[in-house]
Amino acid sequence: MKIIDAHIHFASHPYFDEIAEMAGHKNTSEHLKEQYAKHNIVHGVVMGNQSLQLSEHEYPEYLSYCVGLDSSCFNIEEVVQQAYLVEKHLQRKNCVGIKLYPGYNHFYVYDSVLDPFYQLAMQYKKPVAVHTGLTATSHAILKYSQPMTLDEAAVRYPQVQFIMCHIGNPWIIDAVAVMEKNENVAADLSGILEGRIDSMPDFLAKKHGYINFLKMWLEYLDKYDQLLYGTDWPLANIPNYIEFIAHIIPEKHHDKVFFDNANRIYDLGF
Repeated sequence: MKIIDAHIHFASHPYFDEIAEMAGHKNTSEHLKEQYAKHNIVHGVVMGNQSLQLSEHEYPEYLSYCVGLDSSCFNIEEVVQQAYLVEKHLQRKNCVGIKLYPGYNHFYVYDSVLDPFYQLAMQYKKPVAVHTGLTATSHAILKYSQPMTLDEAAVRYPQVQFIMCHIGNPWIIDAVAVMEKNENVAADLSGILEGRIDSMPDFLAKKHGYINFLKMWLEYLDKYDQLLYGTDWPLANIPNYIEFIAHIIPEKHHDKVFFDNANRIYDLGF
């Protein structure tokens, strides 16, 4: 089975080095490429969190990226210049979308200040990935990353394909409601596990309540063509994550979730 990892981070940083080690990996391009080859992962999509300078977004051939926007991009006085830089990214073949970090940067995804960026997403037919759910720092504000905020954005911008990163975890029911209602909202299943799990059977038994809850609502939603596999590398152990997603997704939908959906939504051309 071929796999596309639709949500990773790719940067040289002490924090990423630390969490990679906790997951049993090394935060290097060489190690990631080796792991991808070992587990038949043919491509990865980086969630950019560097500046908008083009020179800071150079990636190896086995990776594409979404250009990340932080709160500095929404300064009204600078939005024209910021939109110009974002467009330069979207003109690149390996830039496959835009990434928003509302919880970390304290804005609602339906705010009209985002109009220039949504217009660009529509113009270049590229999706907008949005961080939803819990955050990695206490400085973030959760009301901005609540998945229900995507409902208003999806209604206001029906021609934009949204991807709800982390499927709003732990607001799974809210995320499912937003996806059921809005055809232009998909979700990636990244960031649900972290670190390395020594015994997956023991982990599944210990967390059976949460896992059964997640499986139940995914079955209720029954939109397996709108779910994408992703690890949130370097947060999680790669073979652990493949096994976990294979467990919560019915086998007949594995090809869709592990490969087809990301290939289609991000227009990767495989």
